Amino acid sequence: MFEDSLRRLICIASLLAWATLCGPFLLADSDRTIVSQTTDTDAFTFVRIKYESTGGFGESWYRYEGRDWERWETDYPRAEKNLILRLGELTSMRVNPEPVVLRLTDDALLDHPFIFMSDVGWQKLSPSELAALERYLGAGGFLWVDDFWGDAEWHNFAFNVRGLPKAWRWRPVGRDHPIMSIVYQLKECPQVPARIFFAQSGMSTDPPGVHRYPSGGVAGVGTVHFMGLFDAQGRLMAVATHNTDIADGWEREGESKEFFDRFSIDAYAITINILTYALTH
Repeated sequence: MFEDSLRRLICIASLLAWATLCGPFLLADSDRTIVSQTTDTDAFTFVRIKYESTGGFGESWYRYEGRDWERWETDYPRAEKNLILRLGELTSMRVNPEPVVLRLTDDALLDHPFIFMSDVGWQKLSPSELAALERYLGAGGFLWVDDFWGDAEWHNFAFNVRGLPKAWRWRPVGRDHPIMSIVYQLKECPQVPARIFFAQSGMSTDPPGVHRYPSGGVAGVGTVHFMGLFDAQGRLMAVATHNTDIADGWEREGESKEFFDRFSIDAYAITINILTYALTH
């Protein structure tokens, strides 16, 4: 189902060395940066999943930066644009310069080995979407779920995917799993706050009150949960980065060198590990 060439992802640069030793610091800015077009049909395409959410203002949608956002589009497309730029710099990967938005039920989904969901705390999947997700993962696809916080948002996501095969189990991804060392040696999944003004206030986490109630308080949002969905044979089919917003590490890197140094370097490191693992297993 997926092109063999996408399984040849080989990283050829060190992010930490690049960030500290490569001369003048250059912030990515997706509003101005142009990534070269490609006619390579085997190039990796970043796919974000569009979905429906329940509730009204502050639930299924919110207002931020002067516009209305649906939950599925949180950080889109600036996060993807900056990530695509960095993938071109840091890896030998052939990358499509334009991200794609698909629904789980789109026929084109099976053309892509990797999909991404964001901000799923109010998400609602239909039976047909869940069936499509099961088909996609069972066929070898890989899902990453990012940027959802606290107890209620985790329980909402778990409720949405409860119909997946019972032999498929969510459990923590340990530091000894290959995804933690496939490119960069990482001890843990980093925590990135979901709003830059939280970071500017010295916080590494989000206040519990800005997320779905009951969040579990400070304890409920304070610890990153790097969770994996494993099949009966132990194959890792999906990861969830809970209590962190890794994509904000891509999106916001151009707004502050301090933010880049504190959050983006680690965000890109775990991202490259996840993508490398997803495309080679």
